[in-house]
Amino acid sequence: RISGYARLQVNVAGDPARNLEGDDYQVNSRVRARLNFDAREETELGTLRAFVRLQATNTSGASNGVSMDQAYLQLGGLLMGYRDTLWSSGIGGLEDGLLTDSDLVVGDFNTNQVNYTFTAGGFAATIGLEDDGTGDVVPDVHAKLVYSGAWGGAYLSAVYDETFNQRDVTNAFGSNNFAFGNTFFIPSLGVQPTLLQDGNNDAFALKGGVLLKDLFAAQSQLKIEGHYAFDPTVYSAITGIATTNTFAANNPNINNPTPGSLPLFLEWAAGAGYAQGFGKLGIAVSGQYGETFDTTFATLVRAPNGALVPATFTSQGDYYAFVGNVGYAITPNFKSLAEVSYRNVEFDGLGREDQVSGFLRFQREF
Repeated sequence: RISGYARLQVNVAGDPARNLEGDDYQVNSRVRARLNFDAREETELGTLRAFVRLQATNTSGASNGVSMDQAYLQLGGLLMGYRDTLWSSGIGGLEDGLLTDSDLVVGDFNTNQVNYTFTAGGFAATIGLEDDGTGDVVPDVHAKLVYSGAWGGAYLSAVYDETFNQRDVTNAFGSNNFAFGNTFFIPSLGVQPTLLQDGNNDAFALKGGVLLKDLFAAQSQLKIEGHYAFDPTVYSAITGIATTNTFAANNPNINNPTPGSLPLFLEWAAGAGYAQGFGKLGIAVSGQYGETFDTTFATLVRAPNGALVPATFTSQGDYYAFVGNVGYAITPNFKSLAEVSYRNVEFDGLGREDQVSGFLRFQREF
């Protein structure tokens, strides 16, 4: 089976650093082409499957080239290949993330992996190993339990990140500077969460969620989920403030979560989303609140002589986000979506930065 889509999207985002024209907002257009190749056959050991996803994106006239977004093989419950980490992918028909397009997933990236899923009725249990890109012989370890039924479903995930190092942080930043009040956050000068929370570089995190269908009305969905990370880890990272070129990026690799934006490493977060369908029309809202780990910032401060000099200090941040959208199916395979989101992050002693962003999308699926 061959499927995919062609999409035009216009992105708008508040520019924390202000663009060259001095405007408060950036605007660009993005065209994406996606092709999915799905081959399946039945064998005595179960369904044998190969799935490959290729896509190319053109942002404001500049082509980003063709990339392999996913490629994996399956035999029965065994999966091997490259796709969303088990931490953020759906098992048993229950997808992670809240119900808007900007679904506020924590730790959303792709990685090489192998896992096995055992299913019985509505239950699915998965255990998996993932390549963390460090080059050593110890992988990250995931486990996931899911129950899904006509009423909705629930899941619980656990992950062991065997090494979280400075590279995981520094590779996450581009060269942009972001203003926080009267102080500037300079990624090139270095920023890191407190890595050695308990004297080790490894980390452990838990995440859970529940989905309820048709709870209040037909075609409705209510989703609640949250996580807690005992130590800083890429699996607790989200995209915070960003530019129009990066805020809508999806599935970056494990060592580079959405370059050019400000990633946040959340010690814990909780959120909820609600979606309601009215035939061809659909609306959805979601919200999330969390707190970051203690974070050491490198900044520039003004000395008594007026010169800007480097300085560092440590602070914990509060984060929250709200998203709302309206979608309309013009035809069964031609859909439109308009979405607006608001993000706010505040660190004691550094200041607060917030951003409004959004997009208008037209997508022809096949």
